[in-house]
Amino acid sequence: MVDRDRLVREFMELVRIDSETGQEREISRVLQQKLSDLGLQVVEDDSAGRSGHGSGNLIATLEAAEGCAEAPVIYFTSHMDTVAPGKGIKPRLDKDGYIRSDGTTILGSDDKAGLAAMLEAIRVMREKHLPHGVIRFVITAGEESGLMGARSMDPQWLKASFGYALDSTGPVGDIAVAAPAQAKIHITFKGRSAHAGVNPEDGISAIQVASRAISRMPLGRIDKETTANIGSFSGGGATNIVCERAELVAEARSLQREKLDRQLEAMRRACQEAAREAGAGVEFESERIYPEFRFDETAPVVQTAMNALRKIGRTPRLFHTGGGSDANIFNGMGIPTVNLAVGYEHIHTTKEQMPVTELVKTAEAVLQIAREAAGR
Repeated sequence: MVDRDRLVREFMELVRIDSETGQEREISRVLQQKLSDLGLQVVEDDSAGRSGHGSGNLIATLEAAEGCAEAPVIYFTSHMDTVAPGKGIKPRLDKDGYIRSDGTTILGSDDKAGLAAMLEAIRVMREKHLPHGVIRFVITAGEESGLMGARSMDPQWLKASFGYALDSTGPVGDIAVAAPAQAKIHITFKGRSAHAGVNPEDGISAIQVASRAISRMPLGRIDKETTANIGSFSGGGATNIVCERAELVAEARSLQREKLDRQLEAMRRACQEAAREAGAGVEFESERIYPEFRFDETAPVVQTAMNALRKIGRTPRLFHTGGGSDANIFNGMGIPTVNLAVGYEHIHTTKEQMPVTELVKTAEAVLQIAREAAGR
């Protein structure tokens, strides 16, 4: 039932619209018009004032088809922003069935493949009068800037029994049923400056203290559920001054909250011990920016997706991912959500590509999940 050519045209139209994260106003305007023209109620929330992005999040509601008013309310979500370089994208459909850019930019299939699939599914449901309950389509801004749109959304907008993010790598059929919580960490070491050539013994090098702390931290792959990484290390300047201040920016992730807490404490302890031994000061700040989630195949949100995927000819594969997505935020709001693979490849690079077969299957998956949720 999916119109392949129409879907490809719409996908190419969407990726041509510049929408690097933070600059979402034009894509937001286009999407609001498209969804309104399809007869959906569309609201832009007030999150832009909190997130600092070019648009708020869009919440579009498709009312239930006749006879399906009692079906559970479900939702689908994709994000409207892209990473850089994402300006002036020139998509092309190659003979091998892949859509690519000209190689100077990303393609933007992350996540305009999800957007195009949702729009095509809505059109087909309208045209074919397919059964479905109330469906909300949540399109976020600022996903590529640390999930800022979703994090700034008021939970009142997300009223559904369960839902699906269309934003994971892998072939259509893969379902991310677990993802870790993430904590962002900022650490500041405070030493004492001195002349590095005349009286270095009077100084305390914040760089040295930070280095000792890092050497004592468990980092990288801690276990199969937990990771940690130092993302940046900065401090000092002139070589003839003992460095007085050094800063680290880091992260830690885990599928289990208790393990994340233990990892944060181990990193904090390493910093405090190194500072105390050197007579330096340290400030350790951590913020949990999104929660973990985990489901098994017995969860209704997973069962519905598995049944639908089998009916479109795909074999479901459940997996745990190490990355975060808007699904983490929406699970934290109490709405069971898993992340569905949409088939894009080499995302966040200029080699990004989108197989047309997977684009079509993503739209088919949305359609079939809507029918499964309605019991049809």
